[in-house]
Amino acid sequence: MKNKTPWQNTVLAVLTFGGGTALLFVLTFVHINQGDVSIPVSLVVEALTNPQDILAHHTVRILRMPRAVMGILAGGALAVSGVVLQTVTKNPLASASTLGIHAGTYFAVVAGTVFIPAALSANSLLTAFIGGLGTFLIVYMLSGGKKATPVRMVLAGMIVTLLFSSMTNVLQIFYEQETAGLFLWGSGTLVQNDWTGAQFAAPFIFVSLAVILILSSQLDTLKLGDDVAAGLGQNVHVVKIVSITAAVMLTSVTVSVVGPIGFVGLIAPHIIKLLGYRRHVLVAGGSFIWGGNVLLFADILARIIDPSFSELPVGAISALIGAPWLIWLVLRMQQRQSGQQNASVMAGRPTRELPLTILLPVLIVLIAVMGFISLASGNYGFEPVAFFQAVSGSSNEFMKNLIVDFRLSRALLACLAGMILAASGLVFQGVLRNPLADPSVIGITSGGGAGALLAMYVFGASGVWIPAGAMAGSILFFFIVMLFAVRAGFQPATLALLGIGVSAFGTAVIQILVVQADVTVTSALTWLSGTTYAKGWSEITTYLIWPVLFVFPFLLLRIRVLDTLALGDDTAKGLGLNVMQTRFQMASAAALLASLCVAAVGSIGFIGLIAPHAARLLVGPSNQRLLPVSILIGGLLLLAADTLSRTLLAPDEIPSGTIVAIIGAPYFLWLMRKSG
Repeated sequence: MKNKTPWQNTVLAVLTFGGGTALLFVLTFVHINQGDVSIPVSLVVEALTNPQDILAHHTVRILRMPRAVMGILAGGALAVSGVVLQTVTKNPLASASTLGIHAGTYFAVVAGTVFIPAALSANSLLTAFIGGLGTFLIVYMLSGGKKATPVRMVLAGMIVTLLFSSMTNVLQIFYEQETAGLFLWGSGTLVQNDWTGAQFAAPFIFVSLAVILILSSQLDTLKLGDDVAAGLGQNVHVVKIVSITAAVMLTSVTVSVVGPIGFVGLIAPHIIKLLGYRRHVLVAGGSFIWGGNVLLFADILARIIDPSFSELPVGAISALIGAPWLIWLVLRMQQRQSGQQNASVMAGRPTRELPLTILLPVLIVLIAVMGFISLASGNYGFEPVAFFQAVSGSSNEFMKNLIVDFRLSRALLACLAGMILAASGLVFQGVLRNPLADPSVIGITSGGGAGALLAMYVFGASGVWIPAGAMAGSILFFFIVMLFAVRAGFQPATLALLGIGVSAFGTAVIQILVVQADVTVTSALTWLSGTTYAKGWSEITTYLIWPVLFVFPFLLLRIRVLDTLALGDDTAKGLGLNVMQTRFQMASAAALLASLCVAAVGSIGFIGLIAPHAARLLVGPSNQRLLPVSILIGGLLLLAADTLSRTLLAPDEIPSGTIVAIIGAPYFLWLMRKSG
């Protein structure tokens, strides 16, 4: 605590630690007093100070008290884990949620529940720990290891989170009975039926906390840099390995009991650091106290929002609080680095520029071939003979109708949706000067999902209102993103991080609405993953044909302005371009494309990322060449994903968006690693 008198330091310490502890007691008392059965305050006090063998006392001590204690333990553990992760990675935005550790532990537990239930029933902690530690190592290595920047590390965490989330969704969809009780837990919940969870977690949490406190002076030295720490005789590698292991253990034991609860590890440490504390023994201790406060407050708020006590996931509430906090932190970092160059994150580099006269016909032929494979494939595999018989009229009427009414319309829908998403992603990347921009990454897709579920919750399962809600949500989130883009000066790295915050907020709203609307888990996950199932001519004529007829020609006429924007704002203005107006026009067109796609096929991500990057590898940076190539690659990708979704596990279906994510995330991580 620099530049403060001893008296000021004393007052601040009393407020931080004494006031934090007092607030923890107040929140604990309020938390215990909440419930579907009202218990007088005097009875609560009596149950804690002079317990008797009556129902009210048992309710307080066996049901409500364990939940509050688990909230304190979980919040404190996640906060201290965030402190260590931020120090070791030198990344002020690091936490178990932003680095993908939560997604990895959740996937490991779900996979263990499905494939090794006997081993998991004995102890889920080991499975969660292996998943969390493995995820951290993946993110750390892919983001560049010691050379990783905060932006690259958080982006790698985002992509890994999307990958593990997609694979988790597949398991939950196909093993609904085995994972039936995991959806609420997977959103984070403090529900406890007795003291078992707290008794299990406490030893691991306190031992890990003790290890971190013992290493606190070494962590202080580590902040000076690895070379300085090594020069002072510190074994840097051992300190990092032990502290990261303890941090992952804190996260894993928390996830194994209460599920993945995000952003606590981001909020609490920064509260303490903003107060001026720098020594890790004080930061860790203060973060533990305030992490408990944050999580207890989130749980209290969840039960205030839903007085019926149907158990809103506390993880969603913490994300509602934490996502704006992340956005504020990113904007704060951007202001500090306003003088530094922040013009690019990464982009595909052309190996050789192919002529469009060759490339475009090749892509069209590939789409035609994939379309033929899609039309000739069904539950019994690839059947070209049956296809030709149906087309020639020598087959039965049922087979002909199946191909024309079901497969053809669905294949065309997938191709058009892929084209539209690719065009949207390319335009967003050019407008925001951010090669990571995509409707799913910057939050527009999650806004569409939230809008669709809100319409479902308010108006019921109406075929009219759900797509309308999706479009409204997408457009609202687009305006929010553009507002932040203006505030951040359209800096690409900053916008990528802001997009994560906006997307997290939308995802939290989705989780709350899924619980509130009592939507079946399988149907909700399927729609939110993005699916072409049971979609056809109606969606094409209502949503997808209009962008192709009207928005695509507009983009073809205006696409050159993206090349001008790429030169920088000052140069573009010098060439006579109205930068703000152009950005808004082009971004509005991209948002309209994305919202129509969300209305038609749900939340399909990565197409807008993969297609433009693949196009750059083929034709270079010129947007006039990129647009037609990106559109065709996007159509080919989603058409292929749709075919695989129908045939891989026939007669069961995998959501097309999940297929795209499982293919796209590794590609994008490889591209990220290659560019580093």
